[in-house]
Amino acid sequence: MSTWRETHHPARLGETLPDGVVRCHLSPRNCTLKEGQNGFCGVRGNRGGQLVTFNYGKGVHPTEETIETEAVNHFAPSTRILSLGNIGCMMNCDYCHNWKTSQSRHVDDRDVHGFSTEQVVSTAVRHGIPMLSWTYNDPVVWHEFVRDTARAARDAGLANLYKSAFFITPQAVEELLPVMDIFSISIKSMDPVYYRKLTKGWLEPVLEAARPVFRAGKHVEISTLMVTDVSDDEKCARDVAEWVARELSPTVPLHFVRFHPDYKMASGTRTPVERLYRARQVARAVGMQHVYLGNVHDPEATSTSCNGCGALLVHRFGLSARSVGLDSRGHCAACGLDAHVRQLPAPPQRQRVDTLPAADLQLRTFEWHGDIRSLHVQLRNPSASDVKVYYRPLAGLDTSWWVLPLQPGESYRLLLAMGSQAERGVEVASPSTVTSNLHEVFDRAHFPTVAVSEGRAASDVSPLPIFQPRPP
Repeated sequence: MSTWRETHHPARLGETLPDGVVRCHLSPRNCTLKEGQNGFCGVRGNRGGQLVTFNYGKGVHPTEETIETEAVNHFAPSTRILSLGNIGCMMNCDYCHNWKTSQSRHVDDRDVHGFSTEQVVSTAVRHGIPMLSWTYNDPVVWHEFVRDTARAARDAGLANLYKSAFFITPQAVEELLPVMDIFSISIKSMDPVYYRKLTKGWLEPVLEAARPVFRAGKHVEISTLMVTDVSDDEKCARDVAEWVARELSPTVPLHFVRFHPDYKMASGTRTPVERLYRARQVARAVGMQHVYLGNVHDPEATSTSCNGCGALLVHRFGLSARSVGLDSRGHCAACGLDAHVRQLPAPPQRQRVDTLPAADLQLRTFEWHGDIRSLHVQLRNPSASDVKVYYRPLAGLDTSWWVLPLQPGESYRLLLAMGSQAERGVEVASPSTVTSNLHEVFDRAHFPTVAVSEGRAASDVSPLPIFQPRPP
């Protein structure tokens, strides 16, 4: 029995019905639950005639990443974010790359961490991170903790990003609008049959939820996963682009994302890159002004250029980005055209040093291979003293080290990503007292649960663990 289920917290958006029955109005499923039953998501249920949530303050390890990880290219490019994911999901996509945490019956206790609103906010503030990102499996089913913590983050001067498949009710959206700044919404297809069959949700509520978010003036970006031989055709690209252009705006950034085989579709193949480029051409022909490819390491497909003079505004390589031609308003610095980029005041940068201190440090290296171009580094300082960890690209153009301070007892996880073709990997130097694990990241927004030391996948196509269907 999973121990994370042993405690619960009052849930919002519940309706009390006769005979101790409750109805949940968080997702369009509107699950009706008798005493002791749990909803489709597996993390909300009826206890004592009340709707409760089992994942309040429980989730995967918070992780420092960059905003590009969340399919957001037009809000404060290259900004560091603190990514927060929970357990459970209101959908069950056949290709989910976070199925080990999104599907509650597969959740392992060792992957579940407990934290408070105050701890999340203080971690971000202490490390100079200006934004919380609610992401990974899906934040919809973490509604109460997201809402409470996002409000506290706002009070501390932090921004909030909501990365979601957005299978959610209008009531829940209304509760998110006051505390969220950015919505990165996944519209998986415009085909209702696709949604029912592959996601176990349905399309209409997703579209209905996206409209009021955009009308409220929130920053919105849309992404579509192009599943090989399923949704990677021109019709899918055209249908999504036409809906976004018509119902939202041609200025809303649109991302076509490369698929990797996983979960119940682990026997498939990666999306052919040429199909992604064709999808981009189709969307541009429809009139979309900012179209990007995700999980593709090609600056031409991921960088932002001015639609007026053609000047390079933001250079991107994978999950790494640097602004080169934007002014403080998010306009082209060369010709002044609005690039539809929202800016934040520049946060303090992490300290850098040219050489390592003369100290007892252990050095770990990881080399990029195939499509593995990013890595989660898990660190823990079990000592009673402050320590410093150092990291840098391996054989990159810049040889200086970034400095990561850790408090006594602190556990920290961060993303390191390939920033140029010159980089072969990463180096991490830490005191011998610090424990560390490396986790291969298979594409953006993938939260790996298996450390490299526990085993590595046979290829760079599908990560461990490999889903094993249970006997009927």
